[in-house]
Amino acid sequence: MPSDEVRYTNKVFMAGALPLMKTIATDVPELKKKFEGVDAIYQVSAKVNAEDKEAVHFIVENGEWSVKLGEYLGQKKIDGELAFSSMEKMNAFMKGNMAKLPKMKIKSFGKFLKFMQVLLKMSDLLNMTEPPEDEATQILLCKLYFYLLSSGISQLNKLGHPAIHEWTLKSPDRCYQWEVVGHPECTAYIRIKAGKSRAGRGEYKRAKPFFNMKFDCPKSALLILLGIGDMFEMTANQQLMMEGGPEFGVQIGDYMMIVGDLAK
Repeated sequence: MPSDEVRYTNKVFMAGALPLMKTIATDVPELKKKFEGVDAIYQVSAKVNAEDKEAVHFIVENGEWSVKLGEYLGQKKIDGELAFSSMEKMNAFMKGNMAKLPKMKIKSFGKFLKFMQVLLKMSDLLNMTEPPEDEATQILLCKLYFYLLSSGISQLNKLGHPAIHEWTLKSPDRCYQWEVVGHPECTAYIRIKAGKSRAGRGEYKRAKPFFNMKFDCPKSALLILLGIGDMFEMTANQQLMMEGGPEFGVQIGDYMMIVGDLAK
């Protein structure tokens, strides 16, 4: 049976990182062009034991991506699958260990190649150590991190991560949000209440967020997200604005770090 650490790490990759491929395939012009008119089914899976597996699959219809957690059980054949023999091997591969290659099940090599180009682009983006120069890539990278953090925290809660689940259990109905001023497309949130959680993309519109971590521009956000910015200095300079009690900023910051550490 995989350890808790292995399970938590795998969940961050399966339900937090890999779904970002949809955003990348949609937002990167050269990749979006490759999928024009394409219909395809892709899957990434990892065995938990002899009978069970964790999986995420992607259905592409006329170039439009949808992401589903769990195995693909439809009637069509999967065009390409990365099938890992264990969660440990998948985690190692996702962290850059190319010695832990999966079994590649390929029905259409051309479609599989397109999928791998998106996966490699995701790897390039998430492995950046400094903000990129052009603003379009800065915005995309912010979106990826915001989506990863909100989904990662929510999924770890659902999996029973002790610190995160205890936090949600004790919480009334509250929404925590990340945003970049002037870029509404670069916003994500997590809503929690009595042990339940839900991650969302875009602005939370049902009420004002209980806590909002707001950045003045994409580059400022990336300085914090990449761990190279001075939080106190950036707060003083209004590059980082925390709307809500500072103690809640520390709290959500701790859970952001948990997700980040698992994904390293």
